[in-house]
Amino acid sequence: MSDNPPLRDWHGRVVWIIGASSGIGRATALALAQAGAQVVISARRPAALQAVAAEASARQHPDAITALPLDVSEPATIDAALQRLRALHPQLDLVLYCAGHYRPVPATAFDLAQMLQHQTINYVGALHVLDGVLPLLRAQGHGHISLVSSVAGWRGLPKALAYGPTKAALSHMAQILHLELAPLGLGVSVIHPGFVATPLTAHNDFPMPALRSPEQAAQAILQGWAKGRFDIHFPRRFTWGLKAVTILGLLNHRLCQALLRRITRESSP
Repeated sequence: MSDNPPLRDWHGRVVWIIGASSGIGRATALALAQAGAQVVISARRPAALQAVAAEASARQHPDAITALPLDVSEPATIDAALQRLRALHPQLDLVLYCAGHYRPVPATAFDLAQMLQHQTINYVGALHVLDGVLPLLRAQGHGHISLVSSVAGWRGLPKALAYGPTKAALSHMAQILHLELAPLGLGVSVIHPGFVATPLTAHNDFPMPALRSPEQAAQAILQGWAKGRFDIHFPRRFTWGLKAVTILGLLNHRLCQALLRRITRESSP
């Protein structure tokens, strides 16, 4: 039995992706356009969004992607984009929150401005989107909410002092949303990517095991939706190992910390 109603046939479905100008969001938008969906993409950079829409057209999918710029740190722009979306489409089948900010922040170089910027973009922005779409999806009686978290949300990792807690918050919120919305017929999923080659991970100065392309990430996400999964994590040979470390941390914090220190020390360039 699946956790959510499986999403396999995208023809005629309307998808809103917030954070679609690059990386995973961009690749997922193009994959959904290829699959027949009507995709509305949002981010801060209008030119980058138009480039995504133009690429879909170049791939023989004209008008499959519509650009609606917004800034998740400015709630009024989210409301305006949602109003325009509703004017364009009578229903909304899936909302993917993929907006994200990442900079390495170690505890030895605490940076309050970065801590707050991570919180604003990675978590608070998602709250403003949910504030707009939840009443709409509940009134429809169907639809799906998908939040892009990270394996960094499973366990505290080095240099993730700003990033990790925001992703942990998304994962926790997704659990509660699924618990309470599934009985109403709404799907909820949380996406935990491993390392994906995006402008965000380009800030890392250490080897990234099992690195995937944004296109590979998009295919894994679509496969997870097709199987009705709540927790979509990939690449699974890497993420299952991290899940095991997370469970170890619940059982024995000291041993887990020693293991993480050894792993990160040995993987340093």
